[in-house]
Parts: sequence; structure tokens; C-alpha cells
Amino acid sequence: MRKGIHPEYVECEVTCACGNHFVIYSNKPKLKIDICNKCHPFFTGSQKIVDTAGRVDKFKKKYGLK
Repeated sequence: MRKGIHPEYVECEVTCACGNHFVIYSNKPKLKIDICNKCHPFFTGSQKIVDTAGRVDKFKKKYGLK
């Protein structure tokens, strides 16, 4: 590898919206994510709707759904 052209590889603390914390290596010291393996439906086996902009409520209101 050539010297001086690669970003610094540091320990990165990752924080999920569900409250899960874990450490990985990256070129950024901190990351905030919306979904991780503790809350993703594929890994948990349950479906959860992530509505960040109120789109689900807008859809239900538009079509008169419960």
C-alpha cells in the first residue's frame, strides 16, 4: 500500500436508534444508525414499521384506514 493516501483506521462507536451500542473499526470515530442486527426484522423475526417522516399516518389518513 502507498503511504500517505489512506484514511486513518480508528475504533468507531456505533449507536443504534434502538439503544444498542457496539464498537467496530472505521475511518470515522462515531456513527449513528437507524437499524442494527438487534432490531432488524430479518434477525428478530418480527415486523416493525419505521416511520421517520409520518408517511404511514399520511397514507392511512388518505385512504381512511384505521
